[in-house]
Amino acid sequence: MKNVTITVDAETAAWARVHAAQRNVSLSRFVGGLLHQHMCESREYEDAMRRYFNSKLVIRRQPGERHRSRDELHDRSRFR
Repeated sequence: MKNVTITVDAETAAWARVHAAQRNVSLSRFVGGLLHQHMCESREYEDAMRRYFNSKLVIRRQPGERHRSRDELHDRSRFR
């Protein structure tokens, strides 16, 4: 574990102390947990984005089939 010094405003520090106390953990462990959670979520998002952009293009129409018009794409009459 690395020690890190941070500077936060009084309101943020008070909020963090209260939430750490509610979870019965130290302020240091609470902030470390928040940072770890944010890091994991960021990695998951980046991995999902990478998988999406690396995936093959899926063509949803047959060769020679025309593209649907804007009106056909946005037709809501079947929902009325």
